Amino acid sequence: MPRAILIYISAIDAMNRVIGRMAMYLIFVLMGVLLWSSASKVFMTPSMWTLETAQFVMVAYFVLGGPYSIQLGSNVRMDLFYGEWSPKTKAWVDAITVFFLIFYLGVLLYGGLVSTAYSLGYFGSEPFTFFLDLIGTFFTEGPSAAGEELGFMERSPTAWRPWLWPIKTVLCLGVFLMILQSLAEFFRDIGRLRGVID
Repeated sequence: MPRAILIYISAIDAMNRVIGRMAMYLIFVLMGVLLWSSASKVFMTPSMWTLETAQFVMVAYFVLGGPYSIQLGSNVRMDLFYGEWSPKTKAWVDAITVFFLIFYLGVLLYGGLVSTAYSLGYFGSEPFTFFLDLIGTFFTEGPSAAGEELGFMERSPTAWRPWLWPIKTVLCLGVFLMILQSLAEFFRDIGRLRGVID
């Protein structure tokens, strides 16, 4: 197996391990937000921001922890037959079925990017062009010029009305990391089939 692929596998594993381990602590942030929500409802005026903040933290927890879950093999599987197969048969099946996962994640990433562009005020049909222009303007003309390219930013329709682009960006990042981890798993399965990786 080429050395570059082995480096890719170890680099993606290391990156997603760090991000996943950090994302695990978001459960405590979620607990704190929900505890504050309960306390404020009992002892004072209920806070408007707690429900949506809890939803945003849960999305970040789930999506940023997803690649680490794939890495550990703790994602949900249909284990009716899979558990009884040999490691080589599992590697064959995983190497084939990972393309279904990558296709799904690719569609999800495209939809997330379109939705993120919309939340930044872009209402056209070319979100990739919008992001490339935005990044190019940011690095060539500065943040204020890039800010002028943004349109009317999408906000939540609730009373608190937070901007939605931060959580949509986290969603896109998490899905992109899952695609990278899925590719690493594919290469790992190929290595198992060739006897290079345990």
